[in-house]
Amino acid sequence: MRIAVFDSKRYDRAALTQANADFGHELVFFEAWLNRDTVPLATGFDAVCPFVNDRVDAETIEHLARLGVRLITLRSAGYNSVDIAAAARHGIKVMCVPAYSPEAVAEHTFALLLTLVRRTHRAYVRVRDGNFTLDGLVGTNLFGRTFGIVGAGKIGQAALRIARGFGCRLLANDPSLDTAQLGDIAVEKVDLPTLLEQSDIISLHVPLTPATYHMINGAALARMKRGAIIINTSRGGLIDTRALLVALKSGHLGGVGLDVYEHEEGIFFEDLSSAALQDDMLARLTTFPNVVITSHQGFLTEEALANIAQTVLANATAFENGEPLVNEVLPPN
Repeated sequence: MRIAVFDSKRYDRAALTQANADFGHELVFFEAWLNRDTVPLATGFDAVCPFVNDRVDAETIEHLARLGVRLITLRSAGYNSVDIAAAARHGIKVMCVPAYSPEAVAEHTFALLLTLVRRTHRAYVRVRDGNFTLDGLVGTNLFGRTFGIVGAGKIGQAALRIARGFGCRLLANDPSLDTAQLGDIAVEKVDLPTLLEQSDIISLHVPLTPATYHMINGAALARMKRGAIIINTSRGGLIDTRALLVALKSGHLGGVGLDVYEHEEGIFFEDLSSAALQDDMLARLTTFPNVVITSHQGFLTEEALANIAQTVLANATAFENGEPLVNEVLPPN
């Protein structure tokens, strides 16, 4: 198949090219995001391969259908950027990468968390400046803390296993969680209010849907313990950033670790170091000493990139050969 790969970076090209040695698709890489303005670039292709910041809305899908595109093979687990119902109306299949490396994202959750609780980001800067004092760097143990996850899919379960290793009490909010899946990991299944009220650390691992949009809002933040830490490695829209800023300014939150941001499109994955940051909320977030932000890099390990590439191309091959589409995203009922 001829596949147009949009929003491609050097690491995408390397991983997909290497994996494609086993599949033999024709890959053409575009740095541009896929949206209603760039969709003509898909002319002559059988499939498109978008990433998280591409906007494959109904208008874009209609244009893709006119161009003869038959498949959208995402290189992400999330698919909130694609109008699934519109794709179905136009006979375009949508496939995703549901479990490229749960451990990669879960481990990044703890990279953010450990940075916050041990102040390593501040210590690093001090030492680089020749300042070896320890004042202001007093941290907290994870041992004995209550670690709560919202969403206990594969990533959430991987995070629970890591948290158990630190000696945390474990809470989970996920109606579909079967605690038997976790073996000997002792997890208390609770409702969201209970989790918010009892957790010292809250980690988000749910997809972004209309039901989960801004699930962490002013009311939810007010329920949290004073000094609680919240980590989001899922989707930025889960958190109401304006409410988050209020909770940070008041001192209610002990720390925030973000690998995603609700308005990250056009910012994350780009080098904006030579210009003033135009997003006022993001700029304000960067001023808090107890906030750590990374640029949507939770997926960025060698193992995860290889798994993503393998699955993306296997999805395309299954579609091309008329095989069962195990990773198909179906339209809502």
